Amino acid sequence: MKPLFRWTLPFAVTAIAALGPALPAQAADDVAVRVQALNALLAEEWEYGLKDAPEFATIIGDYRYNDQVSDLSLAHVQQQKLDAEGFLKRFQAIDTSGFSEQDRLNQELMVRQLQDNLKGMELKNFEMPLDQFGGIHLQMAQFVSAIPFDTVKQYQDYLARLQKLPALVDQVIEVARQGEKDGLMPPKFLLEKVATQAQSIAAPAGEANVFGQPVAKFPDAVPQDQRKGLHDAILQAVDQQVRPAYSKLADFVAQEYAPKGRTEPGLWSLPDGAARYRYAIHNQTTTDRDPAEIHQLGLTEVKRIEGEMTQIALKLHYKDLQTMRAALKTDPKVHATSRQQIVDLYTKYIAQMQPKLPELFGLLPKTQVKVVPVQEYREKEAAAAEYNQGTPDGSRPGMVYVNTGDYQHRSLLPIEDTAYHEGVPGHHMQISIAQTLPGLPPFRQQAGYTAYVEGWALYAERLGKEIGFYQEPLNDYGRLSGELLRADRLVLDTGVHYKHWTRAQMVKFFREHSSEDEPDIQAETDRYIALPAQALAYKLGQLKILELRERAKQALGARFDIRAFHDKILDGGALPLDVLEARVDSWIKTQQGIASAVGQP
Repeated sequence: MKPLFRWTLPFAVTAIAALGPALPAQAADDVAVRVQALNALLAEEWEYGLKDAPEFATIIGDYRYNDQVSDLSLAHVQQQKLDAEGFLKRFQAIDTSGFSEQDRLNQELMVRQLQDNLKGMELKNFEMPLDQFGGIHLQMAQFVSAIPFDTVKQYQDYLARLQKLPALVDQVIEVARQGEKDGLMPPKFLLEKVATQAQSIAAPAGEANVFGQPVAKFPDAVPQDQRKGLHDAILQAVDQQVRPAYSKLADFVAQEYAPKGRTEPGLWSLPDGAARYRYAIHNQTTTDRDPAEIHQLGLTEVKRIEGEMTQIALKLHYKDLQTMRAALKTDPKVHATSRQQIVDLYTKYIAQMQPKLPELFGLLPKTQVKVVPVQEYREKEAAAAEYNQGTPDGSRPGMVYVNTGDYQHRSLLPIEDTAYHEGVPGHHMQISIAQTLPGLPPFRQQAGYTAYVEGWALYAERLGKEIGFYQEPLNDYGRLSGELLRADRLVLDTGVHYKHWTRAQMVKFFREHSSEDEPDIQAETDRYIALPAQALAYKLGQLKILELRERAKQALGARFDIRAFHDKILDGGALPLDVLEARVDSWIKTQQGIASAVGQP
């Protein structure tokens, strides 16, 4: 999952030290004053962030800025830098001695988050705002589905946002041109896809345009006598402002920007490429693992998983794994026969997992999840599935977007494990729980540490097998195919950005070591090129959670409770992997202490 308009990019923090002895009353009073100051500063920084990223505010259900869009100008970036430096100094000035674990963690996480944001600004990554997977042109179009349309004011707010989009596009062009001057250019072939996407969004007129769809049908709460005025004003903005702005962006990219795009796909080819990639690894995985080590880990995992897949191939009377792969690629029985079949299968698997959740968890999601098809304008470049979070109050459900494009060439086998990954007990469950955790400040309820979030979702796929699903060998083969994809990513991402692989080398390895359909192979390959290190987070996060679970089982023996373990993983929200490890280790010691106190062995 790549959340829309995620304005914070958290940074790894060090393990939390144990608290000292109880404080005297006067010292406790001082601690209370400092904790109050920390909480006030956290609230101030959160409010700053919501105002600065109004789209993100809308996504989480705060509608105060629904008539605003983000300021993406170069001048505003400089102001953001000054503001971040100011917040950082104020947070660092707070003495956290005597704080509880959670209060100290709140301060440390915020400090690291601000440091990470400043490091990203220093590298000027913002000067490459356009890519085919999650560029601003796609985010704004996708964002329409997250906006509420229940009242007249909400339509008026939407109109105000539409009228601001041309200026936003001009800012994006300004930033891209500065990136060109600084030698920070995305690959040429990916920018050509961006131009095509922007033009396809611009092409439909009126209600047929993604930005015009909200006025195709009004809710009952909007009075009849106001509907025509809103309808006509919004469509006028779509046809006379938004669509021309998108066409302008498409022309700029096609005629001026893409021709100057870089020729090498790897991040290594940019200025400070090696440092840039190590920063991406740190940011996405919350580790400092060496790219060469990650590459080798990927090769090891690929070999292990392919060994398990081979056993299934032999059980089903195939000569070997490659023979099974080749046969399944042309077997019509394992390919979709319609777009709706794909949507229906995702819905079915999520529904069958729901009643099983209490066997694995005490904490359960309170909000609903829906399965919907990916918008047609981004089918060619979109992943097979992705999750977009709902609002904490449940007024907008979580959405699992599934790619139904080119359905004849899409295998049905990976759908079950992907449904658990994107829905429950994966992204929807983890994010829905995090958003409503009591006692945590909002920046932690909405934290998006990629290694934790994606690692949990990959771990969730495995839970499906442990709870009794994947009964058919082909379904378990599909699960292993999904895990193999994430192992491939360790090899492919480091291959292109560290080992200087070409795109052709990536595709060759992908075809030899995956069961992915050809449309997904092409889209996934381009995704890893566009989003350095993001693909590493899945496997590294999953392996850490499995490591912690095994550690807890070994330490607690018969007292190990899978529900309690899972709740401990989830009840602190998304965290850097080292902080997660420290919390689990502390929990293990607490459980051992409880057992010792009651005389259990």
